Amino acid sequence: MNFNLTQEHEMLRSTFREFAEKEIKPIAAEIDQEGDIPKSLIQKMGEIGLLGMTAPKEYGGSGCDRVSYMIGLEEVSRTCGSSGLFMEAHNSLALGHICERGSEEQKRKYVPSLAKAEKLCSWALTEPGAGSDAGGMRTTAVLDGEEWVLNGTKVFITTGSLADVIVLMAITDREKGAHGISAFIVEKGTPGFSTGIDEDKLGLRGTHTSELVFVDCRVPRENIIGEPGTGFTGAMNILDRGRTAVGAMALGIAQGALEEAVKYAKEREQFGRPIAKFQAIQWMLADMATQVEASRWLVYRAAWMEDQGIKFTKEASMAKLYASEMATQTCLKAIQIHGGYGYTKDYPVERMLRDTKLCEIGEGTSEVQRLVIARQLLGK
Repeated sequence: MNFNLTQEHEMLRSTFREFAEKEIKPIAAEIDQEGDIPKSLIQKMGEIGLLGMTAPKEYGGSGCDRVSYMIGLEEVSRTCGSSGLFMEAHNSLALGHICERGSEEQKRKYVPSLAKAEKLCSWALTEPGAGSDAGGMRTTAVLDGEEWVLNGTKVFITTGSLADVIVLMAITDREKGAHGISAFIVEKGTPGFSTGIDEDKLGLRGTHTSELVFVDCRVPRENIIGEPGTGFTGAMNILDRGRTAVGAMALGIAQGALEEAVKYAKEREQFGRPIAKFQAIQWMLADMATQVEASRWLVYRAAWMEDQGIKFTKEASMAKLYASEMATQTCLKAIQIHGGYGYTKDYPVERMLRDTKLCEIGEGTSEVQRLVIARQLLGK
């Protein structure tokens, strides 16, 4: 059993960390305050390969393995949760869905520009009345000659208002329930497609979380991804991958909070010495470091299993569940170590706490992850 990362993985970590420290960390607070990731940063992320990590090389992507992708997500999220979510949503969801399930023609048409971040993409599953229960979806797609007619509303769609390409889930056969859901590609500017509000969120404020509205929106017949009725199965496979990625994102935020806490504990003096000298602080840091490391190997193991072609549904949910809840607690402890200063925007730990909470909600809540894990254990 070998727990060492390859030399290539270590080189990637060094490259991504250097990039994040130089290009992202100095503007992380500004991204949070302004509620937007600068286009110049998105372009740089595309140039270094961070936004095409899940795309094969023959389509202009990085063609990297899943462990490499986890490392990239961890290092970006370590400095800025919003940038990590942007990277995760772009790679894991829409781009990943087209790469995994799309036709050769669809891949050739859409993947190269998305992998280089020349265009942006988003993945639209959630609706006002269908969150964890995807089978409760109301958005419909009806075939009319050589076009699909789409009607419905999607909510909480990451980068939805910015995206040039949407991968949309819609009902094509209601009698089949979840197995009547299909996936479609919708391009920005298609008549009948519009964006509604962008949510005013607690954290991850640099990403746009949007409402998408479809009213008699017509897309070509060939824009369906796969066969009709295979959208739900495809979405569940994509969510397995996405859950591991959200675990990596939470891991990165927690690692950043731990590093900030260690730094502050060494610098802050009380009663004539650094607070790092006090056992209470030392024990908090020890617990934080142990839990961060445990999360790292849950995330990496799930990613490794996917690379090996091993079913990893249970492990993906375990990674997301543990890492996301751990990250929230780690950020809370980091704030506690900072004391009153941790509650202000003078230090990044308050932003990290706000950012990490979504990791317990997005792409399946902690309660859903426990349900998935239990079902896998019980064979249901």
